[in-house]
This record gives sequence, structure tokens and C-alpha cells, in this order.
Amino acid sequence: MQGPNLLEIVWNFQPNVIEGYKMPAWYGIMWALGFYLGFLIVNRMYKSEKVPANWMDKTFIYTLIGGVLGARLGHCFFYDWDYYSANPGEILMIWKGGLASHGGAIGIIITSYLLSRNVMKRSVLWILDRLVVATALAGFLIRMGNLFNHEIVGIRTGTDSGFKFLRHDISASEAMGKTGKSSLEEAYTAIANDPTYADMLANVPNRYPAQLYEAICYLVIFGLLFFLYWKTNAGRLKGFLLGVFFVLVFGARFVIEFIKANQTEIFTREGAQFVEKTPGLNMGQWLSIPLVILGLYLMLRRIKSLKKGREEYTGEES
Repeated sequence: MQGPNLLEIVWNFQPNVIEGYKMPAWYGIMWALGFYLGFLIVNRMYKSEKVPANWMDKTFIYTLIGGVLGARLGHCFFYDWDYYSANPGEILMIWKGGLASHGGAIGIIITSYLLSRNVMKRSVLWILDRLVVATALAGFLIRMGNLFNHEIVGIRTGTDSGFKFLRHDISASEAMGKTGKSSLEEAYTAIANDPTYADMLANVPNRYPAQLYEAICYLVIFGLLFFLYWKTNAGRLKGFLLGVFFVLVFGARFVIEFIKANQTEIFTREGAQFVEKTPGLNMGQWLSIPLVILGLYLMLRRIKSLKKGREEYTGEES
């Protein structure tokens, strides 16, 4: 008899905090936690630089609106415009899912410009250099939310190792129909643990946990940006931290997309179905390329001025 494979993980996390209720969901909680921790991080930066107290409130409001609205519109326009152009009333239905990080980045850049022009009267790069530190941590939490939600999964590993995303690869109707359980949670738990359904579990493919890989990358990037801001003069080098963020975040995104299952959906009478992954670069990778190039420009033009030790802030950075 073959023993358990320690490199195979049956992922059966309950996406909703309370079974049977769509709200609150762990994904939404991770989003909210990302904004809250981001607020604390940027607020600490602002206080250390002795900027006006009302700047933080304005930053939070602008960034919240720009980030969420941009992420939603990015998903609708970049990834599923065929559907949303025919159903425009659903574009703002964020609770139905569908947020794109590239759109969120564009939204935050636009709102940072508005902050720069209407509130702070400082360079938009000064604002973004501080926001990206918090954004990297928020990205980690959001991708963990995707893991909890069984979405943005990887392609099949083709081996006995990987994650079995039960709630992604077995529909609710199939789970309840084949197990005869009275609740969805009982059905998935039976498939995961009851030997009676071993064949059903065996048919669930092992996948790369792409969202987990991305989350780990973002956490490491946050640690680096946090170090650069507090332990070097990077915060005074206009655009440097933004450049590091663009290169590392979207560079990691470009690479991980190769093992990420296609996220594009087609809608049928029976619900949403994922389109098979096709060869070549996908939309996420094409959108990442210009951001990596811009990041290299912003970073390399200032890298010779980087040095250890954080100087006291006296106003606009160099």
C-alpha cells in the first residue's frame, strides 16, 4: 500500500467565514486588512517626515477609491470585455468577483496624480514611493485571499505533487450530487477525507499553487522596500522605490504567469467556465512588460545615489 505523499496537499479551505453565507468572505477580509495595514505603514512614514496631518486621510480615501475602482475596471476591460460590454450593469458589482492588479496599479497612479495636484503639491513620484511599500504588503494579503478563495490557481503539475483545489475543480452541484450530503461543507469534507470518495479525489488534478508563490514574492518585496525606506536614503531618491516595486512585482508576475491557469471565463447557461490556457504570452504578461521597463528606468537612473543611512527629511526629495 502506497503511503501518503507529503508534497500533495488537498486544499479544502472554507472561503466564507460562516458556512452558508457569502459575506463575510476571507478574501474580502484580506483586502480590508491590506488597506488597514497599509494605512498604518504610510501614516508612520508621513509622521516621520512631519508632513501635514490631513495628508494621511486624503491619501487613504483617494487610494481606496482609485485602487478598488481601477482593479475592477481593469478586470472588466483587460480580461473580460466581451462579457461586460454586453452586461454593463455588472461592471460595478465588485462583490461578484473580478479584480485585476494592473488596473489597481493604474488607478492608484491616477489618484496619486490627483493627490499631488490638489492636496500635497509634491511630486507624484514622492507619493508613489511611499504607497508602494504598503501596496506590496497588501498584494501579499490579497493573494493569500485568492488562495483561501480557491482562485488564480496554477496549471496542472502533471505529477503526484501539488495542490488539489477541490472547490475549483469540483463544482458545488457535483460535490453535493455525488456525495449526497446536505451541505456543501460536508460534501467537500467527505471528498477530502472519506475513503469512499478516494476515486473522486484522485481525479482532482494536482496544480501549482500560483497564488501562494505570488504572495511569497510580494512579502519578500515588501520586506526589501521597507528596509530600503527606513535604512537607506532610498525615500529621497525620486522614483527609486517605485522603480524597484515595478521591476520586482511585475517581473515576478510575468514569470509566475507561465504556471498560472488561464483566468479568462466564458459564460454559458450553466455558469462560468474557464477557457483553456493557450501558448504564448497572456494579457497579464503583456501588461507587465511596460511596467518592468519603466521600473528599470526609474531605478537605474538613481541607483548610484543609493547609500546606507536614512537622512532627516527637510522637504521635497532630490
